[in-house]
Amino acid sequence: MRIGLIADTHDNMPKIKKALAAFTARKVEAIIHAGDIVSPFAAKLLRSTKLPIYAVYGNNDGERKGLAELFAGICDGPRLVELDNRKILVAHSLVRIPDSARAGVDAIVVGHTHVVELQRTKPLVINPGECGGWLYGKTSVAVLDTSRMSVEEVSLD
Repeated sequence: MRIGLIADTHDNMPKIKKALAAFTARKVEAIIHAGDIVSPFAAKLLRSTKLPIYAVYGNNDGERKGLAELFAGICDGPRLVELDNRKILVAHSLVRIPDSARAGVDAIVVGHTHVVELQRTKPLVINPGECGGWLYGKTSVAVLDTSRMSVEEVSLD
């Protein structure tokens, strides 16, 4: 299974569209958003894919009620998502995940730093970088292949 990983979209609609196009081209079957969607209007664009989306709140997600109406199960995190017999722990920041929650997890997906990071440890730790591009001007997402537990970093620039 291929899962699109995205974080820190910060309402950047053109970049969200690019991310969705990249996910479509790579035939992802689900999307994990590691927080800082920010507004429901951006969330509606994400929802337009019709793919299942598993999201957590970030520190800039202010309109939580509106986001909760669009994303079932959205929470502060960490959130455990089970897809393709893999356990994936999602939080906006790595510091929100206690060591005790990491046991038996195949991957951890985070955002917040706006910097791409891939730790090939057990569990695999992935930060897809910033989709919005507001902080560093480099935009990216990632795709997790659960059959091989491999990660493709995807530049949106």
